[in-house]
Amino acid sequence: MELIKGTEPRLRFPNFKENWKEYKLYELLVEHKIRNKDNEVVEVFSVAKVKGVVNQIEHLGRSYASDNISNYKVVNPYDVVYTKSPTANYPFGIIKQNRTNRTGVVSVLYGVFKPKNRYIGSLLHYYFSSSINIYNYLVPVVNIGAKNTMNVGNSDFLNGFKLSLPTNELEQKKVSIFFYDYENYIKLLNNKLALLIKYRNAVVEKIFSQEIRFKADSGSSFPVWREMKVSEIFEKYSNPVNVVLNEKYKEIGIRSHGKGIFHKESKTGDEIGNKRVFWLKEELFILNIVFAWEGAVAKTSKNEVGMIASHRFPTFKAKDSILNLDFILAFFKTRKGLHLLQLASPGGAGRNKTLGKADFDNLKILIPDIKEQNKIADFIIELDLNIKSLKKQIDKAKKYKNGLLQQMFCN
Repeated sequence: MELIKGTEPRLRFPNFKENWKEYKLYELLVEHKIRNKDNEVVEVFSVAKVKGVVNQIEHLGRSYASDNISNYKVVNPYDVVYTKSPTANYPFGIIKQNRTNRTGVVSVLYGVFKPKNRYIGSLLHYYFSSSINIYNYLVPVVNIGAKNTMNVGNSDFLNGFKLSLPTNELEQKKVSIFFYDYENYIKLLNNKLALLIKYRNAVVEKIFSQEIRFKADSGSSFPVWREMKVSEIFEKYSNPVNVVLNEKYKEIGIRSHGKGIFHKESKTGDEIGNKRVFWLKEELFILNIVFAWEGAVAKTSKNEVGMIASHRFPTFKAKDSILNLDFILAFFKTRKGLHLLQLASPGGAGRNKTLGKADFDNLKILIPDIKEQNKIADFIIELDLNIKSLKKQIDKAKKYKNGLLQQMFCN
């Protein structure tokens, strides 16, 4: 691609010199109202913001279609579908091309359109993949009625503002295939991530069930794991804050499902009031007593030094030569570890299940020799770093793709 200054588009494949043209959608799409009157088509489609047009059962786990789908609209391969219903970040609906190479049906509420050619449909698919682009296009054509209902006619949809697109079908094809291939590259990265997470979770469960054991550097076996109480491996840490009214303090919280610590907005001592709060430091095991049963456990780092936590977030130090904090944190994220936290969190219905101090202290856990713990912790940390690196690679690829879209489609 080459960067073009002073003309549209700003980013363009070389060797194409024809000017791009501004089109109304009615010049590119033709509404077709084919209904499934003879029930010849049996596959029901959903339209998702990420996956696009997909089999409804594969996407949602079941069919939400009526028993009689004879009135549903038929969607052929490469047709463009407009859902006309809000979803996250897309308050006026989403627009996707059918890339399944199959014919299916969708709700009668959707708009279905045949593109001038498959590549035009693909370009519209990519242009409207941007929540900003689709919002800006639909705002002028959507009418919000009584009780916040959304009304948009297909003719209004086709008659919105003009979009600048290539006139040369070869250029349309080139751009379409480029983004299709890059999208597949991102899908491959996501598949790789899913497999890595699946492998990580499976191998960690096997480590803590002792189906997998580590060897010492000499090749010899480590000692048998010992059953120990939580009170035997942890030492309670408490450093109360003497709150000053006009001082500012930054408090932490812990996400459930092992997703770690987050930082709240700063508060003055006056805003904290009479709440009991405690200073944090590095290398502490910390949990949220209200949601420990849901995996709200974490380890503090240098990022939390000088921050505070309320009395609902008890903190513990590892007893020297007995416990590796990364090991025990990984354990409490396993099925067995989560089950123990739930046993120590009696409570009523709903989510009101507060961790009991004595119940937690008396939990019994199988603990390996500290040297084996260190090997286990290092192995899991390495896996987690690989997952984190791959997530960053995916985020970078998505941002790069969005940047290309912005450079190429500058409406």
